[in-house]
Amino acid sequence: MQTVDRVLDKALRGDRIGLEECITLLESDEIEKMGHVANELKKRRHPDPIVTFNIGRNINYTNVCDVYCRFCAFYRPPGSKEGYVLSDETILQKIQETVDVGGDEILMQGGVNPDLPFQYYLDLLRKIKQRFPQIIMHSFSPAEIQKMKQLSGLSLEEVLRQLHEAGLDSLPGGGGEILDDRTRKKISRLKGSWTDWMDVMKAAHKIGMNTTATMVYGFGESMEERALHMLRVRDAQDECKANGYSSKGFTAFIVWPFQPENTNLQREKSKPEEYLKMVAINRIMLDNIDNLQASWVTMGPEIGKLALSYGVNDFGSTMIEENVVSAAGTTHKVNIDLILRLIRETGNIPAQRNTRYEILRVFHENEKVDRDFVMQN
Repeated sequence: MQTVDRVLDKALRGDRIGLEECITLLESDEIEKMGHVANELKKRRHPDPIVTFNIGRNINYTNVCDVYCRFCAFYRPPGSKEGYVLSDETILQKIQETVDVGGDEILMQGGVNPDLPFQYYLDLLRKIKQRFPQIIMHSFSPAEIQKMKQLSGLSLEEVLRQLHEAGLDSLPGGGGEILDDRTRKKISRLKGSWTDWMDVMKAAHKIGMNTTATMVYGFGESMEERALHMLRVRDAQDECKANGYSSKGFTAFIVWPFQPENTNLQREKSKPEEYLKMVAINRIMLDNIDNLQASWVTMGPEIGKLALSYGVNDFGSTMIEENVVSAAGTTHKVNIDLILRLIRETGNIPAQRNTRYEILRVFHENEKVDRDFVMQN
């Protein structure tokens, strides 16, 4: 029988935590202990007292989707009068607004729209890169990529290669939810298996693209399924490094709880303490992924700040616009000066980074941004 103390001591020695040990942590309520160890492991990996954040925009280019996830309040089925596809000019205008406030990342995601041909994405990416060569396109979830594969008839690798050549820089980890098929069949039967999600990520790593990984908990999954999710991400990262790909693999891991408001999947809302436990266990388990992001969009800025003491080293993206989480009733508004203050209140130094986690600007004491703007509408 593994005790929490034994598991944490093992982590501090630099030894890997296995499935049963991870379940021991997940079933424990000794959150402060786990947070202390997670923070120590973070300091070993990131010894400088710097917490990074990114100025980016989430553009939901379409809400039409034929996957019908029970937990999603954002999508509209094909043929719905409320369905939309943003015009190219609208998307370009949103990117211009992002550039104007110092942003460099576009997280473009939508529904899995069966009416958009593969050529649509190639043409759009080329148009964006022609006008904004400096912008980093961190866009399209694995489910969207799988739909492009299906509609184009191309292999997964060829789809990603053509997207990459057209201007797609990296892939976000959206749609990871829980990487185990028992839960996936209950909440998103048409989205595909956990291996469908992972196949996209591995193919992206193979052709030199970085990705991120996500986890959404609170669907009624078992603790074993949560542990398996982390192990499967860790194994894929090992595989990327073992194969010597030019990609860094998963540059970051982001976890947040399911938001039940306005969805067809009614669950009790997760408590902040559980979120802090989850990020701490992420740091302990994911010993080959450098960066953990705080999910202030779902948890609010104060809990996001607390997460910085539980193994998290990054405050995530400013998310100038975000419609999917806010459709489920979660609308936390933050401006950059508030991000700077929240980071400083933890005794850390804020720094703006890009999608590749390269630091663009360090904000020294009392230094503010040039503009004040609301992130998220």
